[in-house]
Amino acid sequence: MFSMLFHADLLAQRYAPAAMTFAQEARAYLREHPQTEAIDIYLYDCHGRPRGKKIGVDALLSLEEGCYFPLSLYATELEGQIAHVANDTLSTTEPDRLCLPVPGTLKPCAKDPARYAQLQMTMREPDGAPCPLEPRVILQKMLATFHRRGLYPVIAPEMEFYLSETPEEAAASGCPFLNIDGAPAAAALLAEIEHDAGLQERGLTGIVAEAGSGQYELNFRHTDNLLAACDNLLAMKRLIRQLAQARHHSATFMAKPHSDKAGSGMHFHISLNNAQGANLFAGAPDALPEIMQHAMAGLLALMPASLALLAPNVNAWRRLRPLLAAPRFSGWGHNNRATTIRIPCASAKAQRFEYRLAGSDANPYLAVAALLAAMLYGMDKMPGLPPADASPPPLPANQHHALTLFALSPWLREQLGEEFTRLWLISKQEELARFEHQVTEAEKAWQL
Repeated sequence: MFSMLFHADLLAQRYAPAAMTFAQEARAYLREHPQTEAIDIYLYDCHGRPRGKKIGVDALLSLEEGCYFPLSLYATELEGQIAHVANDTLSTTEPDRLCLPVPGTLKPCAKDPARYAQLQMTMREPDGAPCPLEPRVILQKMLATFHRRGLYPVIAPEMEFYLSETPEEAAASGCPFLNIDGAPAAAALLAEIEHDAGLQERGLTGIVAEAGSGQYELNFRHTDNLLAACDNLLAMKRLIRQLAQARHHSATFMAKPHSDKAGSGMHFHISLNNAQGANLFAGAPDALPEIMQHAMAGLLALMPASLALLAPNVNAWRRLRPLLAAPRFSGWGHNNRATTIRIPCASAKAQRFEYRLAGSDANPYLAVAALLAAMLYGMDKMPGLPPADASPPPLPANQHHALTLFALSPWLREQLGEEFTRLWLISKQEELARFEHQVTEAEKAWQL
């Protein structure tokens, strides 16, 4: 699933020639896809959901000058309501901001690749600076901090999800774990997912059948282009949902969609290169490099507060219950999937760690930004790394506790941005309060 890129490939990614203008990119796309009729243009909100609109192909070239979307889309709750921000005009006047195309994101749309396209946008401040509330920009800022130090994080994401199955399909698939055949209907859909992922150049290296019936894991190519990696994770969610719906299936990336099945996680294999492309984590498993130890210690130290982003809703916490094959304690270990930070089997030059705590419903931009911030904390503050497989203190027991710890973490607030932190806390606290006011059907069944 993970092998080291040649140094030349990494340098080629980093020092690529200046990109073409958007008008040039759009014309090249239309020459290759002359039947294009419409384009979905969108931004990802703080929850990782695409929000935007459809435009006709005649309006595509005009996007070089940008278009406008409301800034309030970064203050929305999961259900789409705008969070109530005290003493702030954001939620009352909903000012618009200029949005420009993200280079390289004009791609065929899975719902009809010949006739429809999709294009990711990014928001700007009135002075032209990137919008500090945009999750992609928050990750971009964290990466810039690493790059200024001559450090280049490399990740290989893995993301689990469920496809709906009929009882007949579930029976036909037999034991699901690492089943390379699966049910015929699912096999056809998975082949279509791989095909369209190739059309969109999403860096997908394979799809693996997981432990739960109907559960699969997407494996992605490792890269030091972390922004594109997160773009691809979110784009794959939309692609899979569109293709599943067309085949009368459904797909879910909930962290815990089934009470009796394994939850769905989003794992990151992480290493750190220098400017020449050498892996700074390289070495023997029993002698981890000092920089790797500091990075892991930082992740452990900030893990409780980081859960406010890695487990961003009530359902995500159901996945983190004990004895459900998900990491519940903030430890690390060699070749041990019961730990949050796992050192997997690898050659010395390909050594890295796998961070296993985030759910599939986390926003990958924010998840990776939080991990980088914690690694930076470890490298700057140099806390001690506990012994492998030690018994660490438990993580927060619920979302409310995690949000409190996040609010009390000056390091994460500073690295991710005070204004973003404030809006995230407000929106998540409102979501949680609304959920806790609901009376569930299970509670009604308990009436005396």
